Amino acid sequence: MNDKARNGPEAVRYSAAELTAIAHLYRGEVYRSTAWRSRLDNTTNWAVVTSGLALSLGFADANASALPLILVVLLVAVFLGLEARRYRYFNVWRARCRLLETEFYAPLVAGTGVARDGRWDALLSRDLRQPRFHVSYLCALGRRLRKNYVFLLAVMAVAYLGKLAIHPVPAASIGDVVERAAIGPVPGSAVLVVGALFHAAWIAIAVGTLRTEWRQRRRRRALISIG
Repeated sequence: MNDKARNGPEAVRYSAAELTAIAHLYRGEVYRSTAWRSRLDNTTNWAVVTSGLALSLGFADANASALPLILVVLLVAVFLGLEARRYRYFNVWRARCRLLETEFYAPLVAGTGVARDGRWDALLSRDLRQPRFHVSYLCALGRRLRKNYVFLLAVMAVAYLGKLAIHPVPAASIGDVVERAAIGPVPGSAVLVVGALFHAAWIAIAVGTLRTEWRQRRRRRALISIG
């Protein structure tokens, strides 16, 4: 076994021009990740504001309709879809920043020298040459759902059921709640079943994507340990 194999990849010293170029690259990636992060915050803020408006309208009067609560939940789902799309872009820039921080700047600050091991540098080079999303749309949807929207959707669901239970007067039975859920010619039982399926779908996406991410992490750890 030669010295290089025993000691691992050889640390290299970058020239001043190369360090400047990498510093500018890192600054640019941080700027882009920050810009896309603010876009994520915008869609979340829109969802929170519209939900608050719907709650205000729904509980402003005992005879107020519960329909705004349903319509706003659909609008929140649209915001979630937009945010998942934006998250995929944000994740590209964030991954590059994190890669530079752990593999370039951390060794540089520690004084151990930056190693060109053919892994992180090749990965970054390939990502710069052929940019691609690092997560699927469904995975991004699940992440944003677990981070923010699951709480918002849960609040809206509880508010809707609470509206049916107490307005215009406290319900005497489950039958009263079902009857109040009717929307025009659509019976209340159908509305409640569709709503239950709607929220069950979000729960399935949140749990299913989380299990997929756990499996992927275990697979990556196994590959690292084997390597």
